Amino acid sequence: MGEGDESAIRVFDRRMVRRHRERAAQARTGHDFLWREVAERLVDRLADTTRRFPDALDLGCHDGTLAKALAASGDAKVERLVACDLAPAMAARAGGLAVVADEELLPFAPMSFDLVLSNLSLHWVNDLPGALIQARLALKPDGLFLAALLGGETLFELRAALIEAESEVEGGVSPRISPFADVRDAGSLLQRAGFALPVVDRDEIAVTYPDALALMRDLRNMGETNAVAARRRGFTRRATLLRAAAIYAQRFARPDGRVNATFQAIYLTGWAPHETQQKPLRPGSARARLADALGTEDHSAGDKATPRRGR
Repeated sequence: MGEGDESAIRVFDRRMVRRHRERAAQARTGHDFLWREVAERLVDRLADTTRRFPDALDLGCHDGTLAKALAASGDAKVERLVACDLAPAMAARAGGLAVVADEELLPFAPMSFDLVLSNLSLHWVNDLPGALIQARLALKPDGLFLAALLGGETLFELRAALIEAESEVEGGVSPRISPFADVRDAGSLLQRAGFALPVVDRDEIAVTYPDALALMRDLRNMGETNAVAARRRGFTRRATLLRAAAIYAQRFARPDGRVNATFQAIYLTGWAPHETQQKPLRPGSARARLADALGTEDHSAGDKATPRRGR
């Protein structure tokens, strides 16, 4: 890929993503609620399959939250789990078999894993189709890919408040909330990456905070603050933050005074292709006639069909 192509897809500053995760790794516990919640939902989805996975990869492991959720479930489907994260401090906190690796440039040999899991990490990659392709190549034939990433409706409340506040206080607007993936495009991304039997679903996780400033502190301690490459450099003005908090309270406060924050999780499921998997039938190759299924008789074009009487 040429230099021009790389710049065209450089949405995020990956060095800043790493820096944010390094800082989050040093934060006190108690800010990982979102990782834990989504990890449990991923484990629930994994429980739906009867397969066992001798070798699995935790792609973007954070502090090992997904490994803890797997252990807590008591399900022994996964025998060996290799954890990797962009930030060395996060990989160190994950413990076990952990390596430092970039989701955009995986160091693993093809067909290394039976399962690739990813918990709220892939929404920070610049080339999501490319990252999905690498994940698929790392899978053995008929291996499973199961991931969760933040979707486009995430933090719509904060986005609206920040845009209005910055426009009022600073006379302009800069990107402050990441351009998350659109659930409508997720299935086609899996297909483009070469996955078979792709499935996409989503859910929303509603959280309440005392105010918008508490939400922003939580995002900082999770390493989920702004890393958009085109962001305005420097600290946000205090007046802008206070105005955003006021707008947030006006629009999204609950009767008890707390404010709502919405996180949308998109779940991606796909399988590395294998000859034993189900495949769509070729046109005209169906063994059952549609007329039989509908309880009617076949007629040539222009004839009127007469329904069969029930017996």
